[in-house]
Amino acid sequence: MSVASKPRLKPLRRVSAQPDRIAGFALLAAIVALMWIVEVINTLDGNGLDGDGIYARDPGRLWGILTSPFIHASFTHLLDNTIPFVFLGAIIALRGAARLAFITAFVIVVGGIGTWLISPATTTELGHVIPVDTIGASGVVFGYAGYLVTRGLFDRRPLELLVGAIVALIWGAALIASLVPHEGVSWQAHVCGGIAGILVAWILSAHDHRRRARGRSRMA
Repeated sequence: MSVASKPRLKPLRRVSAQPDRIAGFALLAAIVALMWIVEVINTLDGNGLDGDGIYARDPGRLWGILTSPFIHASFTHLLDNTIPFVFLGAIIALRGAARLAFITAFVIVVGGIGTWLISPATTTELGHVIPVDTIGASGVVFGYAGYLVTRGLFDRRPLELLVGAIVALIWGAALIASLVPHEGVSWQAHVCGGIAGILVAWILSAHDHRRRARGRSRMA
């Protein structure tokens, strides 16, 4: 006698999450690749792109908020940013490309506006006053860190709290040290990026809480 057996279904969350994660990692790789391509072009151009960053309180250069994170002063500068960018970005990418894209765009825009508002507009070098522009992805790195460290505090979920603790343990000292003013380093971009990361953690936590609440009400 033959018996029809029911097919074993894989957990829906595990099946649906895998393509999201792949897309998230693909987007992260694309962002990093773009940074390196831009630096290759910049180097071949004699660092001509270095002047396309954020110029504080210059309305005519607001567009620099969008270009600044993708421009670096050297390959050393780029490598220093790439390592934490990939590490922190990969954790966010586990939640999918849409989340990574939203967080990255939010930090670039909000953190960039903050940098544009509070950074020094000029500096003095050899008796000459010259304009200052801010370039580099470190503001986004601080945004990622701010998001990951505080997300669990807003969400109150054990896994998110654990991730935040790990990030703070591994990168906390280096990130805090980067907030101390150094010559040629924009602590303003670091602070504003970190604040933007905290803001987006709060926004997405509230969004996820409402979505889970709607799910529970439908199942009741």
